[in-house]
Amino acid sequence: MSAIAADVPGALAGERLDRVVATLAGCTRAEASALVTEGHVTVDGAVVTRGATRVAEGASLTIARAAPRHDDAPHPDASVDVPVVYEDDDVVVVDKPAGLVVHPGAGNANGTLVHGLLARYPELAGVGQPDRPGIVHRLDKETSGLLVVARSARAHTALTRALKARDVTRRYLALVWGHFDTPRGVVDAPIGRSARTPTRMAVSARGRAARTSYEVLEQFATPAAAALVACTLDTGRTHQIRVHLAAIGHPVVGDDRYGGRRTAVPGLHRFFLHAAHLGFDHPVTGERVELDSPLPDDLSSVLRRFS
Repeated sequence: MSAIAADVPGALAGERLDRVVATLAGCTRAEASALVTEGHVTVDGAVVTRGATRVAEGASLTIARAAPRHDDAPHPDASVDVPVVYEDDDVVVVDKPAGLVVHPGAGNANGTLVHGLLARYPELAGVGQPDRPGIVHRLDKETSGLLVVARSARAHTALTRALKARDVTRRYLALVWGHFDTPRGVVDAPIGRSARTPTRMAVSARGRAARTSYEVLEQFATPAAAALVACTLDTGRTHQIRVHLAAIGHPVVGDDRYGGRRTAVPGLHRFFLHAAHLGFDHPVTGERVELDSPLPDDLSSVLRRFS
């Protein structure tokens, strides 16, 4: 066994102990939970066995764990295309194509964005969690658009903190079914795992706080009532925009999982969601970085079918 001793950074203040352990020890949440429940974690000198315990900034953690298995870490793969739109010594911004998984996970052990990033930026291997180096936020496999990646440890800490403080602007374009009565609005509803279908997310009183702002950009009558909306994330829960829009009766066009397959749309082979704008304060210089990504050709072609 090896021991890890660290103070809880501000970016993780108030988080669950199992999440903090996973981040600091570079292991999965399941492994972190096991370490906690088996008594291998102390907080300010006292053993804590409840993973849901919230920890304060500056708390002293000691984590006893087996040495990490480096053979499980993702390896570089230069065959994975990484469309970079901004880079410097600390951050990289990628315009992710639809169909590309961000990091390894169940059913996606190889060929992810992380594999491609490691081939281009090998130093990422030492940034953040070993199974998702450099990653501070994600996009769904079928969502295209802008994603910021930390290239240095200092950037990873700063970007994680900025995301938690809601200082990162993430704006998406979505084509949804139906017409809106008002030009803009906010969906403020907690999101958690669906009790009926664990692979789906749902608005749930047992979920975590989630807030999405939207603005209607254009409404269409044919081939069916639909609207193009800009959605801004105030939080970043799994499937948040898709769940929130479906909850107010406007599922994303093409989204089978959340009720968006109302009418077949020729040429649409995924759900219509694109991360079009990303804004953040540079983690080292403090200068504001603002980037935009136009709709990719497949979505632009679909949008032209609506009028």
